[in-house]
Parts: sequence; structure tokens; C-alpha cells
Amino acid sequence: MRILSGIQPSGRPHLGNYFSMMKRMVEYQKDHELFVFIASYHAMTTVQNQTELREGILNTVLDFLAVGIDPKKAVFWVQSDVPQVTELCWILSNFINVSQLELAHSYKDKIAQGINPNGGLFFYPVLMAADILAFRTDKVPVGKDQKQHLEFTRDIAERFNRCYGELFKLPEPDISEEVAVIPGIDGRKMSKSYKNAIYLFADEKELKKQVMSIITDSKGVDEPKDPDSSVLYHIYSLFLNEEEKRILRDKFLTPGIGYGHIKQELYQKILDYFSDFRKKRQQLENQIDDVMDILKEGAKKAQNIAEEVLEEVRKATGLKYYG
Repeated sequence: MRILSGIQPSGRPHLGNYFSMMKRMVEYQKDHELFVFIASYHAMTTVQNQTELREGILNTVLDFLAVGIDPKKAVFWVQSDVPQVTELCWILSNFINVSQLELAHSYKDKIAQGINPNGGLFFYPVLMAADILAFRTDKVPVGKDQKQHLEFTRDIAERFNRCYGELFKLPEPDISEEVAVIPGIDGRKMSKSYKNAIYLFADEKELKKQVMSIITDSKGVDEPKDPDSSVLYHIYSLFLNEEEKRILRDKFLTPGIGYGHIKQELYQKILDYFSDFRKKRQQLENQIDDVMDILKEGAKKAQNIAEEVLEEVRKATGLKYYG
């Protein structure tokens, strides 16, 4: 089964990115045909600074490799190194209505935040469709907030297929309910744009500040606390197995422990969990030439597959009018 996903290099990866996507990708590469890319074109909807984008791409590459993406087991590349995707994007744009794009949750959310959306943000779902369809993807691990975009991808593929024949696969969403929406320190969905994230590779001082800022209610040490409504409990649970979750739940329900103590435990848990990843990332920073070779090889593999699909599209649509 072919599985594909990508992540924008528009900021540092946080716990939401890791548990909802990055960790799952590392697990998938063991038994599936995995395709993972750095969504550099998508990042341009919000990042329009040369240095910021360049550094963001490289840092995100290092982050992925550090947490366990193995280029020998997965096809791993930077989106802008595979130009076939943008050509396909233009072709696919003719198979979705403007009224559909206006209903995209991500687009409407930005408007609700008072952001003046650009054309790239409006067109985002079509580029995402090209990312997916160019590689004949079977499943796409997404959060609930991205499910609508995948539905757009299926709509586009179905319309194209009705017009030109069964050329595209209809990808299925792969949503893990357990990590579908990971809360940030303020209780909203963890997001770089909300500035409520806990970052994987933050230094110890910054990490501690983020953990200690997790919102809690006003219940004191001698009062029982409700784990089900607690942001702190839900974030902490990401690192625990079922038995450990039961123990943590008992801590919340039993008077005698304060939120500060639990936050300190979580801070140490995060440090321990990502310790080896931190060491590996430092090693990769000193091996940039090797990292570049990995990306070149990944781009070559991705280009070959996307070009094969695109050539079929050119022939089917009549864009290839010769030969």
C-alpha cells in the first residue's frame, strides 16, 4: 500500500506535528511504500522571506531524519524539487469549482482570523490534490482539519476520470482518532499560527516555559481534578501507554498533587522521549553534504514516478499532441 504525507517548513515542528503525522510516518515505513515530502510550495502561502523559507526547508528535513525517517525505506524529497506536481496542479484546477474552494475550512478560518488570504491559500487544496494524485497514493494520513481537502482531491480525481478515463486512484483518508486533534497550551488545536505549541527541539529553558504555560483550572493541591477536561492530561497522555494513562488519571482524581508537579513530570518526560532524536539531529547538522545527497536521490525517485503519471495525463487530455 502506498502512503503519502507532507509537512510545511513554515516553522519548527511541534508535538501536534509529531504525534499526528511524523511518528505515524516512521511507523508506516516499516511495512508500507511510504512517500514523505517537505511542502515548500505550500509554505509560500505564509512564508515570503527567502532566508526564512530556505532555513525552514533545511531544518524540517533535519527534523524528519532525526525522528526516524529512513531514506532507504521511504521516498523523501522537497516538494519544489519535483516540478511535475505544479504542472499537474494547473491541469487539475480545471476539475474543481470556485464555489468549492470558497468553502474550504482552512481558507474560511484564515478569513475569520482577519487574515487577508492570498491566491495561493485559496488554491491550496488543488496543489494538495496534485501532491497526492501525482504518486497514485492509496492512503493519506491527515488530521480532521485536512479531511475536507482530501475529499476535494477525490472529487477532482473522479471528475477527471469521468472525462478522460480511470487514470487516477481515489485516495482514502487515514485519520487516527486518538491524535486527530492535539491541544496546544491554551486548549485550542496546537498550531504554530496560534503560538500555542510545544516544540520538539526547543532548548530546555524554552521547553520548560512552554510546558509550565499549559492552561489549567484553579483547583488546588487538595482538590480532585478532572482529567477528561484537562489540556495537561491530554498532552501528557500522548507519551503514555494504557497502564500509564490509568496511573496519571488516578493522580488527577486523587487529592494531594498539584498541577505544577504534573507539569514538571511532563517536562522531564518530553526531554527523555526526544533525547536520542536531539542527538541525532546534532549529528545531521554536521553532515549536510550527506543530507543533500539524500534529498537529491529522493527527488529523482519522486520525479520519475510523477513524470510517468503526468505523461499519461498529457496524453489523455490531448496536451501531448505529437508522437
